[in-house]
Amino acid sequence: MYLSLGIVILLNYTQQKVYGSTPHKNQSGVSTNATDLTELQPQIKPKSIITKKALNELYLKPNEKIHLVIRLSDRRVYVYQQDQLKTTYPIAIGREGWETPTGTHKVIQKIPNPSWKHPFTGEIIPPGPENPLGERWIGFWTDGTNYIGFHGTPNEETVGQAVSHGCVRMLNQDVLALFEKVGIGTTVVVEP
Repeated sequence: MYLSLGIVILLNYTQQKVYGSTPHKNQSGVSTNATDLTELQPQIKPKSIITKKALNELYLKPNEKIHLVIRLSDRRVYVYQQDQLKTTYPIAIGREGWETPTGTHKVIQKIPNPSWKHPFTGEIIPPGPENPLGERWIGFWTDGTNYIGFHGTPNEETVGQAVSHGCVRMLNQDVLALFEKVGIGTTVVVEP
């Protein structure tokens, strides 16, 4: 899977830049940066510093207070906001010889509807129900060639097992929810 994910990321990177950069412009070219919105819209000018700070934190900045802890022994990922546990999801982890790397990492990629290239046959699987990566990819580790991250799976019965090539498989509904919670730079701690 290491080789295949590197190819997937390369294919998707040529199609779209990293998903979660800040500030960025939406498809209509309108900035979603908090400063732009509060300063360029005179009718919305905050009347106090507290209001401006609330706008910045609530709506437009990535949630830097979220961090993830993967406990390989539990086969679960825990989502924390500050130090408070918010939710947890079951996961599949790397099998023997392809273990999910432990340590502290950061989210480096977010790709909706990724493509996948088979590492041995070269077959490209487009986004869709047969794609081994499911509907979302959240990369958090690379050696410069290969990538490891969270992704969905069409084989949801494998969640809870040690079956992947290092990646963290999730139920499709769970990876969709996690994709919305994290941003580029979110800390991912992988514990034994």
